[in-house]
Amino acid sequence: MATRNPDDIRTVALVGHGGSGKTALAEAMAFNTGLTTRMGKVEDGNTVSDFGAEEQKRQISINSSLLSLEHMGKRLYVFDCPGYADFIGELRSAMRVTDAGIVVVSGVHGVEVQTEKAWEFGEDFEIPMAFYISKMERENGDFEKVVKEIQEYLTDKAVPLFLPVGRESSFKGVVDILRQKAYIYKGDGSREFTEADVPADMADYAASAREALVERIVEAEDELMMRYLDGESLSLEELVPVLRRAVLSRSLFPVMPGSSTANIGISQLLGAIIEVLPSPVEMPPRKAVKGDSEVMVAPDPAGKFSAFCFKVMVDPYVGKLSFIRVFAGSATSDNPIYNVSRGDDERVSSFKILSGKESLDTKDVVVGDIVAIPKLHSTVVGDTLGVKGNDFVYPEIAFPKPVFSVAVKPKSRADEDKLANALNKMLEEDRTLHFKKNPETNDSVLSGMGDLHIDVMLSKVKERYGVDLDTDTPRVPYRETIKKTSKAQGKYKKQTGGRGQYGDVHIEFVPLPRGEGFKFEDKIVGGSVPKSYIPAVEKGLKEAVLKGVLAGYPCVDFKASLFFGSYHDVDSSEMAFKIAASMAYKKGIAEAAPVILEPIMNIEVVVPEDYLGDVMGDFNSRRGKIMGIDSRGRLQVVKAQAPLAEMFRYAIILRSMTSGRGNFTMEFSHYEEVPHEISKKIIAEAEVEEDEG
Repeated sequence: MATRNPDDIRTVALVGHGGSGKTALAEAMAFNTGLTTRMGKVEDGNTVSDFGAEEQKRQISINSSLLSLEHMGKRLYVFDCPGYADFIGELRSAMRVTDAGIVVVSGVHGVEVQTEKAWEFGEDFEIPMAFYISKMERENGDFEKVVKEIQEYLTDKAVPLFLPVGRESSFKGVVDILRQKAYIYKGDGSREFTEADVPADMADYAASAREALVERIVEAEDELMMRYLDGESLSLEELVPVLRRAVLSRSLFPVMPGSSTANIGISQLLGAIIEVLPSPVEMPPRKAVKGDSEVMVAPDPAGKFSAFCFKVMVDPYVGKLSFIRVFAGSATSDNPIYNVSRGDDERVSSFKILSGKESLDTKDVVVGDIVAIPKLHSTVVGDTLGVKGNDFVYPEIAFPKPVFSVAVKPKSRADEDKLANALNKMLEEDRTLHFKKNPETNDSVLSGMGDLHIDVMLSKVKERYGVDLDTDTPRVPYRETIKKTSKAQGKYKKQTGGRGQYGDVHIEFVPLPRGEGFKFEDKIVGGSVPKSYIPAVEKGLKEAVLKGVLAGYPCVDFKASLFFGSYHDVDSSEMAFKIAASMAYKKGIAEAAPVILEPIMNIEVVVPEDYLGDVMGDFNSRRGKIMGIDSRGRLQVVKAQAPLAEMFRYAIILRSMTSGRGNFTMEFSHYEEVPHEISKKIIAEAEVEEDEG
């Protein structure tokens, strides 16, 4: 293994749009550092990082896979992150614990929607970022065009560190701009390259690129800037440390070209990771919370051990693996670690250094290490680990809220018994997945980031736990209410020879403002209904309101006032008054202009301006209302309200309508009356369901 000095560790996440070449880059990095002896291919299902059955079947990254590589005496922890919006939680959790991100941008397709999302996350976590322009050997691969897109759409601080030698099929190497050296590859996929002078036809281009790069570097240090402006020549030894500091401070973002499948430029990329990206001990202190105050935790190798659990994975052979990033101090597997978030001791059998599905046990970890620990009993994603005496916790990862839901139902009784355990395991592993039983509709609702996300989760549940689930569109939790005041009598009288049953109530039903729920009022004077029976009347009403008179949905937002009644000294009972109250409810509500209410959602859609008209028009077709439009850079933010009934497949529709460039969030706002024509359909459907039931 490489030296355990934290100065010699680099942690990076490969991020970007799906299909931009992140897994191919990870594979090339593994090959060039000697982890593998040949490069696998996504289409062949033999890559180091995409090792899951679902990933190989679908030929996409679903999980953030970790590779532990050694290069030039350094240890590199490299995450291959998913590029599809459905698995954005995996991207966010990996970027939370790395010290840098490498944004992989296709040299053919340029900046795409998930490129922008990955860049946003880098800004959220304030980590240094670099750009790798992939697929330079492909037809229409255009380095300069993509650099301009990066500078226009993401940051004007992006500056090439290397230039491509040749274009498309003639792409054969890279030029180190700072050193003015060319590295020419054989083009046979091997690691071999030769160092040469800058090609004559690139001399002017490389010289002007160096001038632009040096100008950007010296901006990071006043003294160097003054010497440069005075016309003084600056040495490589002076420029590289300042370049490193500029990258760390996010005042410069290096750009590098390459071809992962042809293995061109990968050695230079690996060298740049080591030369210009920060080690763990160079990173600024991390924010943590201590009680009501904020504390800063320095990445001190000599400090108390402190780590963060950012991912949990269930391995079919090893069991539960908890992934941690060490932010301070060191630890050995001989000693227990303390879960500060839960107040529990955790026993460590070993620390596992992972490369895809392969692992190597180690007894100790230091600042910067990213390892997995088997079988921690209480640790979940977002927990802070340390030693007793640590009294701070790191903030949990802010995962995006689910936007797509399905109702799930086990195909068999046997599956029903195993469902809760299977889904609980999945929820522990995937924090963007939500599951709840809706008591109003009786649906078991599984929610995630999109249809692909849900489909993958259902496949995993079937493969791992043998639970087969059917899916359907969730039922809308409609409600019912009244628009007029009415009065009704409920009289229950039953004589069977012995003691009979008698209860008589007169109740007024009055509409209340939206959101008030159900209220009961006792207005009895003179004892027409004895006080001992009034709780039974209230209880009878509370049970009755669970089923409305139109379509059987709960009835809300009205007040029931008991104002008169009668009783029998012998035959009256609590049960009789409960039944009488229910009878009055059915009559009174039916005469009070009952209507159906539907949930209205607040929706915020973020899209490029090109799609604004389509999004607004689509909301009109969904009975939606546009509440406002704001600008966020080159993006437009549409704030709208629409019925939940119209939004179940919106994640799929929006993705199709905006070529994947739009995203949205949604939360409950309020209930509103359903239009008459739609109300008739809901009532008819409820009648059919009742007849079938």
